[in-house]
Amino acid sequence: MSVSIDVSGMTEDRYLFAPSPLAELGSALHLLVEPAHHAQQAGWITAAGAQIDPDLMDRIITADYLWRTSRSDMLLPAHPRQTLVEELDVLDELDDESWVRTALMTSSCGVVPLRDDLGSPMTDDAARQVARERAAARGGRQLDFVDYLLTDPPTARSWLRRLLEDCATGFFNAAWRRVAGRLAGDARHKRDLLARHGLERTLAAVSPAVTLSASGGHIVVDKLQDRTASALGTGLTFMPSAFSHPHLLVVHAPGLRPVISYPALATPSEPSVSVAAVQDRLHALDHPVRLRLLRSIARGPQTTAQLADAWLLTPPEVSRHLAVLKNAGILTSSRRGRYVSYELDLAANARLGTDLIEALLR
Repeated sequence: MSVSIDVSGMTEDRYLFAPSPLAELGSALHLLVEPAHHAQQAGWITAAGAQIDPDLMDRIITADYLWRTSRSDMLLPAHPRQTLVEELDVLDELDDESWVRTALMTSSCGVVPLRDDLGSPMTDDAARQVARERAAARGGRQLDFVDYLLTDPPTARSWLRRLLEDCATGFFNAAWRRVAGRLAGDARHKRDLLARHGLERTLAAVSPAVTLSASGGHIVVDKLQDRTASALGTGLTFMPSAFSHPHLLVVHAPGLRPVISYPALATPSEPSVSVAAVQDRLHALDHPVRLRLLRSIARGPQTTAQLADAWLLTPPEVSRHLAVLKNAGILTSSRRGRYVSYELDLAANARLGTDLIEALLR
């Protein structure tokens, strides 16, 4: 499962590396309303939350449809500007229909409430129904907010801009000043890598979850999604972020310039594990016989013969199950004379829950 972006034949100048204050503000708002997902940023969340005026926090929660469960593509600009004011001015240039559709589009998190075959939710009844159903599934407050956007876009646009500006003065400007220089440095480093060492080396520096296909024509982002996009004719934007970990956001809506927002300043204690590796481990554990074998191995190293005897199984049957567990990285083996002994890989198993959550949130 992955997001695949067609970049076949694209030249170096079609790749843009730049941080976005609007994207960082969107990530910061996500942290404030979903703190449990972001242990690494707990210190910042606590400090920022303590200084936010209660009225401002209430307004942040009122609009959390745009940044809680999924991130509005509006908050991930394809052409980042130097300041938040400039990026908000770009949004102000959109007509009401384009603004509403961009606000409700959440392709970056794997959900596109407005399907490609539907028109504007302001003029197309079917599109409006889809948008309202998706909002209602999240709760009454979210539905009220989406109805506000649909029924009175001019007022909603003014209200949202004022909210984002108040967030900037209330807590975000100080955070942006602290990280903007490092994010700009990360973007310069990635541009230099691309110029000197090519796309594959650059993607490896962006994230272990972002790779180049064997043909060299597609960028593949390891996520629990099956999506395709094209950067041909539009180019591709890479956006470093200080606040997005563990999320790897990809704007891939048809017709839009793809954007990849990646954690730039995070320092995870363990390397990222692929979605496929997590799926392999879950599959390996989804069998009662293999769980019984692991119960024995957890108490000490075991040979195939010992396990067969303990669980009244044939050695070939035990060997097949052990192979699945070993291939999934759950077991290790070592030879002792004539016998092969199996042990639990404690480090890999201890991280299973963490790896699963990271894969789901990525």
